[in-house]
Amino acid sequence: MKTSSKIVIAVVTVATLGARAQGQQQAPDITGSWERYGGGRGGGAAAGTVPPPAQQPQLKPQYAKEWQDRVQAARAAEAKGAPLATGYTSCLPDGMPTMMGAMFPLEILQSKGQVTVIEEAFTQVRRILLDKPQKSFDEVEPGFYGHSVGKWEGDTLVVDTIGIKENIRYQNTPHSPQMRIRERIHLVAPTILWDEITIEDPVTLDKPWTFTYAYRKMPDYTLLEYICEDNREYVDDKGLQQIHVPSKP
Repeated sequence: MKTSSKIVIAVVTVATLGARAQGQQQAPDITGSWERYGGGRGGGAAAGTVPPPAQQPQLKPQYAKEWQDRVQAARAAEAKGAPLATGYTSCLPDGMPTMMGAMFPLEILQSKGQVTVIEEAFTQVRRILLDKPQKSFDEVEPGFYGHSVGKWEGDTLVVDTIGIKENIRYQNTPHSPQMRIRERIHLVAPTILWDEITIEDPVTLDKPWTFTYAYRKMPDYTLLEYICEDNREYVDDKGLQQIHVPSKP
């Protein structure tokens, strides 16, 4: 065998072994309870653990006006002390991607073929199916959490979600049935987790919209039961949040 042939075989062998080693890399263990971190809530934050400030969405003109009108109406209502009704008023869950930015704790459970995310508020459950092909938009019945598939790329959980109901809006931002949510979930420190979220929508957005949430591990915390059952709040005919006041006997 010529020397040049031996060199080629050696290079191919090293490359193959390297690829196998990379494929066998163990995913990090992110199981546990997590609380939002940063944004004024990460006191004593270590450098590089608090994500950059979120940017506003770059909406197409017709949708930008709708979004601005909604934001201004919400601010005006808050100033008057009569806030606009939200999904919480009707006991509706956050859905995606709002649940990932909730001020309530989250629990993440890793199991074979699935990563499960549970939000304390309303005991919301989201399932990320691992190493499965994504469905087409037509195959997914729109819901609060959509259809999420993911895979580990080294130490990062890469997730793709489609099928969110149009009335489930993140920060009042309009979207179409073609909205796609991409996430890159990874540890930036032993107890600090980031979820880098990118929203794509060819109908409403001029360009993808990216923002990041950070979480701090809560080693001794167990999620509490949170059920919306008192029915004190309701939405009036003006879209305002109201509270039923019991009549005096």
